[in-house]
Amino acid sequence: MGVTTDVRSGVAMAELPGPSVRARALARFLLAGVRPLADRLSLRGGQLRALREAYEAVSVAPLPRGTRVRAVSAVHGYGDVTGLWLTAREADERAGVLLYLHGGGFVLGSLRTHRHLAGALSQASGLPVLLLDYRRAPEHPYPAAADDALAAFHWLLDQGYTAQQVVMAGDSAGGHLVAGLLAELTRRRAAMPGAAVLFSPFLDLTCADLDARDAARRDPYIPPARAREVAALYAGELGVDHPRLDVFRGTKRRWPPTLIQVGGAECLLADAERLAAALTAAGAHCDLRVWPGQVHVFPAFAAILPEGRLAIRQAGEFVRACRARELAA
Repeated sequence: MGVTTDVRSGVAMAELPGPSVRARALARFLLAGVRPLADRLSLRGGQLRALREAYEAVSVAPLPRGTRVRAVSAVHGYGDVTGLWLTAREADERAGVLLYLHGGGFVLGSLRTHRHLAGALSQASGLPVLLLDYRRAPEHPYPAAADDALAAFHWLLDQGYTAQQVVMAGDSAGGHLVAGLLAELTRRRAAMPGAAVLFSPFLDLTCADLDARDAARRDPYIPPARAREVAALYAGELGVDHPRLDVFRGTKRRWPPTLIQVGGAECLLADAERLAAALTAAGAHCDLRVWPGQVHVFPAFAAILPEGRLAIRQAGEFVRACRARELAA
């Protein structure tokens, strides 16, 4: 597959296939059946509890055959670390580890909803994956989830991994947690991980221009109103415009090589483009891949989408290439 460069930003961009029949059918189904419900929902109280239960029920998918799974529960100096450790059949625990921070708008998502995606990434990358069970809003607003991510990173270092052997990955709100963790490590002048992978990151919690983008091209299932709601629930008393929640602030010069996979049909596309431009301007490596016609976090639909399977395979190839460059250095 060829690669071109966006001359305006210098960001490496892969030439990607148009949406498959299945991808178009999924987008139509979400637009007709899910988006109208999402427009009317309120993510509080009983509705939030019901939505969490429904999300858990429909998000089950099989793990790659031979994947080993064990629970992680550790008391650590930076905070408790809980989650799942997933190791695909051919993964090498000595080679490194991938820390995965799941999406769900900071209020949804769990080990159950994202274990299949974590398992697929373990298979594709050849690394074990720590799928973190971080605290969710609104019960635990910022900085709870961010603190949990930082604790998990330091726990991995205590297991004997170097920072360069750690790959950070996340989807949607998990992408914000990854970016926030990288920003925090930058502020602390700490050692940085070896690579980062983001699927459809939700980065601008002010949700600026979301309505205009959605009006120009209606997102199949992410309403701007719900994005603003979950952002406010996560920010809590600090407010969404607090500097510590602005992952675009600060230097990106020390950030690791980053792969961003995003769907062309989603209203959060501009978040990915903005981060990619910031990384490139700082001299950091960023590979931005905009998949035509794909919906938000389409790799999560890999069981039915050929593009989802290809995106995960490309993410694995990116991680393997970063690890190979480190070993050769």
